Amino acid sequence: MPSLAYTSPALPGFAGPQTYAAWPVWSESTAQEIRFQPLPKKAAVRLWHQARDFDRRTHRSGRHGGAVGHSALHVLHALIFDFLNFRTGRLDPSYAAIARKANVCERTVATALKRLRELGILNWVRRCAKSFQDGRFTLEQETNAYAVLPATQWRGYRLPPAPPGPAPGTWGDPPPLPSLLAQAATERAAGAAFGRVVEILETESGDVIATALARLGRALAGRNPQ
Repeated sequence: MPSLAYTSPALPGFAGPQTYAAWPVWSESTAQEIRFQPLPKKAAVRLWHQARDFDRRTHRSGRHGGAVGHSALHVLHALIFDFLNFRTGRLDPSYAAIARKANVCERTVATALKRLRELGILNWVRRCAKSFQDGRFTLEQETNAYAVLPATQWRGYRLPPAPPGPAPGTWGDPPPLPSLLAQAATERAAGAAFGRVVEILETESGDVIATALARLGRALAGRNPQ
């Protein structure tokens, strides 16, 4: 399922970054290249609906929203539908850009992002860029690189059970397959080769009659029976 490959010691599965403390950048910021993972639109939309379902299922009477919260849902919606590049997985908007799309203030964006990360819905890595100013090497803070994580990694969320199939004999219940003998007879009537009919009879070893007919057919065709 889709994720962000980056360098940060605080997150499992990734190599450690190159960090700097002598310049005004956030701790654990990395200047290394970020490798985003593609996230198809269909999968991204499904994650959004799962996040909304997560919030709905954890809502308690008398409280505003559930475990995710309305502000975090607005921010997640903006990230997925306004900034995420489904083909490349690139997702690195600024706080100001997120605030404009989610119609909240930047402080709310920061709080919402923190909540999404605590729940395991979102992850990010801080980035910085190397540059030279007045002949001196410096680092400049860049926007974070984000990734929406699969629902199986969300803390406190359980995927809903698959809906049951239709009851036998009701609308939507697939009709039973014909027996091997009926399939073989249909294929033969349609002009199928004798060998094809024998192959059909041999597909089910538990059918004693079909197995016997298959052996007889191979014998008649001049082949050694199994």
